[in-house]
Parts: sequence; structure tokens; C-alpha cells
Amino acid sequence: MTIRSINSVAVFCGSNFGASEAFADGARALGRALGEAGITIVYGGTVKGLMGVVADAALEAGGSVHGVITESLHQRGQSHAGLTRHEIVETLRSRKERMVELSDAFIALPGGIGTIEELMEVWTMNQLSEIDKPVGLLNSAGFFDAFLGFIDHMVETKFLPAAHRHSISVDTDASVLIEKLRSYARVEVPKWL
Repeated sequence: MTIRSINSVAVFCGSNFGASEAFADGARALGRALGEAGITIVYGGTVKGLMGVVADAALEAGGSVHGVITESLHQRGQSHAGLTRHEIVETLRSRKERMVELSDAFIALPGGIGTIEELMEVWTMNQLSEIDKPVGLLNSAGFFDAFLGFIDHMVETKFLPAAHRHSISVDTDASVLIEKLRSYARVEVPKWL
């Protein structure tokens, strides 16, 4: 098995805290694990919600955090002032493109529609061989259980090859998830059934 070199991970997560403290606990654990491993976090650059929690935890652990924020969010005062590196971009689309460019892997935490959209875009890019960068879900408090059930429904109804269901790493433990990303093997099964 080949071990991937992962120097940077884009983290997609909520700009809210969610209904359970377990979500913030997971974000803290991931930030700390990435910081201690010397893996740079690339994220949306804000202080809000789980995004701020994961960035702060990484910084407290001595890690590096690279924020990519849109001009409109920056103008609203949402930029995190303590980051290792800041970038301000014009649009949400350019923000996502820059995050994909900067990252060796991706991890999604609980979040809203933006989080799911970012996750699905990079998962699709892998499926279509536009990139070869592992994707993971930190499934804090079972947040992604219903989502994974829907993905299973896609497999059952023949819209997704079963191998692609398993082309994403899932765990409740941040350190274990990072190791899964390092040992990720690309799925070579075609997208089309």
C-alpha cells in the first residue's frame, strides 16, 4: 500500500456551531490533529462557527492555517485575524478553486448547504479524474449518517457504482481519518454503469 504525502487539507464545515457540542468537539479534535501532524489547514478564512473552531485549534497546536475568504465576507468583518496566511478572492467560485488548488486532501465536518456543495464538488472531481486527492468525512455525532444512507440509495437505484460509495473515507476519530486519507487508493471503476 502506498502512503500519500499530505501537506495540506482543505476543511469544509459550518459557519454555525450546530445543535450539539459534539460538532465543536470534532472540529477542535481535527484542528489539533492536523496542527500536531504539521498539516496545513486550508479553509474559508472566517471566525464563524465550526470554521473558527477548527482554525483556532490548529493554531493553538502550533499548526499553519491558510484562509481563503471572499471579498464580501471580508468586508462584513468575518476574516480571522490570527491566521498564518490570508487570501481575499472575489467570488465563492474562485474561493473553491483556490482551496482545491492549495490542498492535497479534503475533510468535511458538519455544516450546511455550502459544506455539502463543496464536498460533492471535490468528490465528483475525483470521480471524473479531474483530481486525485482523497476526501473524508468526520462523522461527529452521526451527522453524516443520513447523507451516507442517501448515497447508499444512489447505489441501490443504479445511479452510482458501489466502488464509488467507498471512494470517500469516513470516521468519527480525526487522527484515524487522517490516516485513512494517507492510505487512500484511487477508485479506478468507471463512473458509468
